[in-house]
Amino acid sequence: MDWSGSRLAEEYDVVVAGSGAGGVIGAYTAAREGLSVCLVEAGDRFGGTTAYSGGGGAWFPANPVLQRAGTDDTVEDALVYFRAVVGERTPAELQEAYVRGGAHLISYLEQDEHFAFQPFPWPDYFGKAPRARGDGQRHIIPTPLPVAAAPELRTLVRGPLGTERRGTPPPDDLFVGGRALVARALTALATYDHATAVRETALVELVVEDGRVVGAVVEQAGERRVVRARRGMVLAAGGFEANEELRRRFGVPGSARDTMGPPTNTGLAHLAGMAVGADTDLMAEAWWSPGLTHPDGRSAFALWFTGGILVDQDGERFVNESAPYDRLGREVVGRLEAGEMALPFWMVYDDREGVVPPVRATNVPLAPTEEYVAAGLWHTADTLEELATTIGVPADRLVATVARFNELAARGVDEDFDRGAEPYDRFFADGGSPLMSIERGPFHAAAFGISDLGTKGGLRTDTAARVLDADGLPVPGLYAAGNTMAAPSGTTYPGGGNPIGASMLFAHLAVRDMVGRVS
Repeated sequence: MDWSGSRLAEEYDVVVAGSGAGGVIGAYTAAREGLSVCLVEAGDRFGGTTAYSGGGGAWFPANPVLQRAGTDDTVEDALVYFRAVVGERTPAELQEAYVRGGAHLISYLEQDEHFAFQPFPWPDYFGKAPRARGDGQRHIIPTPLPVAAAPELRTLVRGPLGTERRGTPPPDDLFVGGRALVARALTALATYDHATAVRETALVELVVEDGRVVGAVVEQAGERRVVRARRGMVLAAGGFEANEELRRRFGVPGSARDTMGPPTNTGLAHLAGMAVGADTDLMAEAWWSPGLTHPDGRSAFALWFTGGILVDQDGERFVNESAPYDRLGREVVGRLEAGEMALPFWMVYDDREGVVPPVRATNVPLAPTEEYVAAGLWHTADTLEELATTIGVPADRLVATVARFNELAARGVDEDFDRGAEPYDRFFADGGSPLMSIERGPFHAAAFGISDLGTKGGLRTDTAARVLDADGLPVPGLYAAGNTMAAPSGTTYPGGGNPIGASMLFAHLAVRDMVGRVS
């Protein structure tokens, strides 16, 4: 496949918009099933938000990879868990399609030697819910792929974040995480002569004839043209997190500046679907996380805290600091919307690990310490009273907050916010208590904001990924997956790999539905 090319035929069986997990798996499925397919990517690189994922994992319970590893989990147990967490916010049949479908998808992909996966234990995010797995045995990741296996893709797959935001060269040894998934899928796709993948080609609108979506208007280098789709269109073009206007229109908190999604995720596919009658849901929702604020002013997804506490403008703790990132982020968003909190909030920690915050996964590589200090983002003081003054919180409250936390740490039980009560909380402490006292001066504070991994509201679909209209009827010829689709998980994030897994699965189901309707 000529990855540098931009030549398009006038018509294909399937046209897929977007090249994240959903886009590449949807395009691959179409090609493998004998359909001519064109994948169009708006950006200059493939991969979408998926390519930024350090793990690239999928939450697919009881899939063959985990079964070979000896898991005793069952799809039935996973479904009990998922329904308990998500509730009735999304259709039960959509939830069931996701939970049951992942194992079949992995079986399908593993028949092709280009795909390989491995277990990567990652605890469920609601450890007290029925049938939760604290051992992480519902999560797999793509096996790293040597760059030598697809050297032409090294600079054509988006990411890592260090490359895009810090200017570091992309790795020359391995594709890992989300980049591995995308590179593997593109490599597999390239084996089919009837598959095409083009970059810098944005979907602008959909073409409808006799009530059916029959193609799309795409834009290349400022010129627009129609590409027809005989079987159907799959919209897997990410969310609209990078579009500040749409965030305001639909009430998504936070800022486009602080999203982890790529700049091309502007919601064009959402708008195109809505223009032809698609119904939407969850449009004010996103996959949330606390964001460590960097010298460029952007707050970026951060996790794996090995110490410290988070305090608000009153110098008070307000959350379980070791909670899963979406749960923690939702607590911040809720307090912001209620007017109970202002940004930034602060991580306060002692000197046991030095001035750098005890954050092991910053996702965006750290700049030199002096840049954070110069930007007023990191502060150091000999006493907690002095530190409170520098970050603008009441000194007596911060001192009392730290004293209270140290008492809880000494007892090993967080009576205030239950930090350490669930397996995920303890995951980054090797199963032990995450409560680390703050007593060794000098003392430090680092500024945090709210970040997101993308919006999760989108076009409503059925279990075959067919886009639905306001009456609940399919829009003929139109399918959606990933963050262009209203998430089956509703207002929750049940487990790591949920966004990528759902994106992969529903794009695959979309194409299988097209195949089934013809056969």
